[in-house]
Amino acid sequence: MQTVRSSEELARARAGLRGTVALVPTMGALHAGHMALVAEARRQADKVVASIFVNPTQFGEGEDFGRYPRRPAEDARMLEEAGCDLLWTPLAEDIYPTGFATTVSVGGLTELWEGEARPGHFDGVATVVAKLLLAVRPDVALFGEKDFQQLGVIRRMVTDLGLGIGIAGVPTVREPDGLALSSRNAYLSAEERKQAVALPKTLEAARSAVRAGKSVAKTLHEARAALRDAGFSRIDYFALVDSATLQSLDEPGGDMRLIAAAVIGATRLIDNVAV
Repeated sequence: MQTVRSSEELARARAGLRGTVALVPTMGALHAGHMALVAEARRQADKVVASIFVNPTQFGEGEDFGRYPRRPAEDARMLEEAGCDLLWTPLAEDIYPTGFATTVSVGGLTELWEGEARPGHFDGVATVVAKLLLAVRPDVALFGEKDFQQLGVIRRMVTDLGLGIGIAGVPTVREPDGLALSSRNAYLSAEERKQAVALPKTLEAARSAVRAGKSVAKTLHEARAALRDAGFSRIDYFALVDSATLQSLDEPGGDMRLIAAAVIGATRLIDNVAV
């Protein structure tokens, strides 16, 4: 696996890749969920490029940019063992050089849920992903469905800007007890980790209730209560939404998702399940 830092090194390395190319953008602190992205990338393309960049513009004031886990040597080893061909680890000044003044903003999808809870977050995501896509010029880029709203925002951006790049979603990878893999799980204490499993269990219970025809409002009310009883101190949202528009649903219909974001201890977790 070749590793490059600067845009100039990336351009030279990218020119040497033959066949179709897949990009797996990450912020590092890699786990089995990221490796599932790499595995799917290998199935979809001849060559796999991964990027590691902890993007400052998608973190709000008081969020965890400074303490976000960084394990560059271990991450590189995992990517090489997974069959990645090229690793790009840019510096912040390479992505955002002096005088950088452009922001990519996606309307509609970004105004709900994560966008409401984390103002400006999706502008940072859309801007950095646009930069990564334009720099690597892949045939396809892969993102995890755990960040379901992010996946929709990126698809909207790529379509609207006519980038001609396929965006593939990869199902959430979970621990044996159901907790979705996340780099932020490292923040959980042993006790909080035990309590955190209530999030996927509550989503599963709510899914079963919706499928059984139970009132959506009652199901969501009981789900929020269950999370509070399990030790979650704040619930930013727990909602049934249309999978395409992310608009909340009062009645079941069509392709749906249950989405949730909640805080346990000092850690904010997100998750979702298809209904």
